Amino acid sequence: MRLKQRKAISALFLLTLGGKAIAAPKLRLSTTAVGPVVIAQGGAAAAPGVDFTNAGDGSLNLHATPSVSWIAPTVSGNRIQMNLQAGSMAPGTYTGFVSVEDPNAVDAPQTIAVTMQVGSAVPDKADLFVAPNGSPATIDFSAGSRLNSTVTTQGNLPFLSLNGGGSFVFSIPYQIIAKHQPGMAEGNYTGSIVTSGSAFAPDNKTIPVTVHVTSQPIAKLSPDAPVLFRLAQGGPKQTQFVSISNTGLGTLAITGATASTTSGGAWLSAETPAGFSGISITADPASISPGSYQGTVTVAANAANAPMTIPVQLDVLAPGAPLAYFQGATNNSAVEAGDILAQGTIVALYGEQFTLGAPQQGAFPLTTDLAGTRVFVNDRPAPLFYSSYNQINFQIPYDTATGDGVIRVDRPGQRGNNISVTIAEVVPRILKFNGGRYGIIVNQDGTLPIPQTPGVPSHPAKVGDVLVIYALGLGQTAPPLNAGIAAPASPLAVAPSVMKVLFGGGGFAGDSIAVTPMFAGLTPGFAGLYQINVSVPSGLPPGDVPVILFGDRAVGKIAYIAVQ
Repeated sequence: MRLKQRKAISALFLLTLGGKAIAAPKLRLSTTAVGPVVIAQGGAAAAPGVDFTNAGDGSLNLHATPSVSWIAPTVSGNRIQMNLQAGSMAPGTYTGFVSVEDPNAVDAPQTIAVTMQVGSAVPDKADLFVAPNGSPATIDFSAGSRLNSTVTTQGNLPFLSLNGGGSFVFSIPYQIIAKHQPGMAEGNYTGSIVTSGSAFAPDNKTIPVTVHVTSQPIAKLSPDAPVLFRLAQGGPKQTQFVSISNTGLGTLAITGATASTTSGGAWLSAETPAGFSGISITADPASISPGSYQGTVTVAANAANAPMTIPVQLDVLAPGAPLAYFQGATNNSAVEAGDILAQGTIVALYGEQFTLGAPQQGAFPLTTDLAGTRVFVNDRPAPLFYSSYNQINFQIPYDTATGDGVIRVDRPGQRGNNISVTIAEVVPRILKFNGGRYGIIVNQDGTLPIPQTPGVPSHPAKVGDVLVIYALGLGQTAPPLNAGIAAPASPLAVAPSVMKVLFGGGGFAGDSIAVTPMFAGLTPGFAGLYQINVSVPSGLPPGDVPVILFGDRAVGKIAYIAVQ
């Protein structure tokens, strides 16, 4: 049998852990995000409490440490209570963190993000931009209490509304919506929203609204929330990306990005990378003392709503031990917290301070040490693909015991925390293209079987085509291999589990078609990466078709292909 060779997947940076139970407490929090809690200038308030439980043995002995002075946490009974103090802080939105720690517990420490809104978040005015017959424009905000509202518009046209009023006690979400209406020519249309009835007096106001109907481009940021960095003092720079799409007409052109900071010096920079529709934002904590720092990035464009301002926050941490996040070990097929991991699978592990140096790339045969950073699964070292400040990609050893296990990251002289995982022999997971709904699956001609997409070699599959499905978690092979060793081209390493491919039906429905693949095993030249060669059966409907791997020991999760 001739197997199609896969082109290099350069971003296959993965991580995993497996193991054996440790007799220790296990920390569980009811939530890891609180707020926004609305507080008047100079005022104080109690944030909603966070409950904790012990999912392990023994007892928890917790203490809570805030990252900012305006949060005062206390631990009482099985609850963490946080009192917030606005003091002399200016109106605006602030985010701080509370570290919940027990050095003897698994899955500790964990971090609770606390958001405080000083003063009213109800906007003083609103400008929204819509294209003729285009998508609605929105502005989101939270109120400190339930609002009554009265909307008036120019000419009584129904182009403006206020939606919201959920049941949250500490913040109630609202959304201003502007829609283009038939007959609205290009130009500016005015209206107002009067909010009243709030127990938080600053929320009661008149909001002047201008809706701009324009044939120019309209820029939309994703994500549109403030950009947050958490970096160790003296650690490496970190970059995040904000994509910018056009919800208007014409062609959007991003012409520049300018960074500024209010304290801490010139730690913030921004660029417009070639080939990327958006901007990159970089924070450098090299010479900054631990603390919280604010900045902004202003984006210039030919859009009607330009320039746009992006708030940025940098939290600088004191250098410390590596910290793996609770449920931070995920199958690389898709980032899904708490998913079961297979023996031999590739896992992406997320956290902080895994290394304070430059990122490191492993080579076959994989080693268990990259510039001093090591990963342990049940106290046994695991082979590493990649390590960086906040992500490590590694392979779980095939002989890791099934059931409960723990993962830990160490640096020279610094022992990290233990996080819990669950290991099984087989956990089939199809790799996802760009993290979306479609699988990393290849047509006979090397294209992807997805709807034709600009910039991506692609076309829907047709009946009789042989597809190559790339997946993780099919378990040990015959002949068996050690983790970290690239699979040979001869003899082929075949997955012994009886594996089939289910097409259609969205699951095990009556109209699904089960196909026995021509081959299922490790991809030659890679470690932990499997391929399944299978023909597209007849009888599938055109359009998006679900695909599932299933066998005698496990059932996978849905990925999609497009079929013509």
